[in-house]
Amino acid sequence: MLRDQEQVCGIAALSLALTPLALPATATAAPAAPAGAEVLNLADAVGQIPVVDESRAGYERTKFKHWNTGLDAGDAYDTRNEVLLAEATKAPTVAAGCKLSGGAWLSYYDGREVNDPAKLDIDHMVPLAEAWDSGASAWTAARREAYANDQDAATSLVTVTARSNRSKSDQDPAEWMPPLPDANCRYISEWVVTKLRWGLAVDQGEADALKVYAEACETTVVHYTPAP
Repeated sequence: MLRDQEQVCGIAALSLALTPLALPATATAAPAAPAGAEVLNLADAVGQIPVVDESRAGYERTKFKHWNTGLDAGDAYDTRNEVLLAEATKAPTVAAGCKLSGGAWLSYYDGREVNDPAKLDIDHMVPLAEAWDSGASAWTAARREAYANDQDAATSLVTVTARSNRSKSDQDPAEWMPPLPDANCRYISEWVVTKLRWGLAVDQGEADALKVYAEACETTVVHYTPAP
């Protein structure tokens, strides 16, 4: 029966590799850059992001439609569950209605292993409100939906503990960093990649913080492909 349920819910189609999607990019152990990707030293990447004054005027979370049907509209999973499946280090079980239970995930913000998907959030690396402030307010509704469900870049969505995600809220790196210090370089590189991928700006305080972290992460390189 479980195998029948897995087929209905599309586990076979997702081909669970059980490999975390978002890997740290470093000069010594960087994942291969996709064809056509921009590859930059982290400090140079920070310098490419325009600095502007940000505004939250008109922001509503509902202006970013999520979660949608994900990469495969026919697999019965929404984006949240597709990311959970892709980032699991131990596959969860699938119950009626494609509900996930069990499994294992590593939340890199705080280094915690979690065995209950209900205790996890799928974090937008650059929060929706921050994206709005720094350029998404001018986008179409369709582009905001694409941003909020972006699985085409490993850094856009990340599975973390609900506690760490809610501590982060909509803050940028000048205001919040992961509680695990070893996560700093990875986090900053993924923040910068997401800003560059989607053509988002930074405010001055954010830019100053990114420069400080980039200096400390001097061997880190990033690669990104601009969003369609």
